[in-house]
Amino acid sequence: MSHHIERVNSLIRHEISELLQRQVKDPRLGNFITITAVDTSSDMRHAKVYVSRLEGQEEKKETLGVLASAAGFFRKELATRLKLRRVPELDFQWDDSIERGDHLLRLIDKVSSEHEP
Repeated sequence: MSHHIERVNSLIRHEISELLQRQVKDPRLGNFITITAVDTSSDMRHAKVYVSRLEGQEEKKETLGVLASAAGFFRKELATRLKLRRVPELDFQWDDSIERGDHLLRLIDKVSSEHEP
């Protein structure tokens, strides 16, 4: 991945996080939504935005639906905040890495507690 794409990914992640924290006031999103990563295509036409919520999987569909419906707002704001020739189409994806990590830690704790004297 080129340095330019990595920089764009970082900028988009930061700006969307800021927008969610300061400007988006949709109660369906709650307070604990996190943009975990952004993966922009090499032609800058598409970006996958990975999101996670502290509340977990129950609100997954609703969260992704709300973010997808707000994608135009995010693109417009990104166009004014970032000086990019092309602002990519945003595709919000659920990131379950936090849940997987938590599950692995529980398994490790379980195995280690079974082997303690």
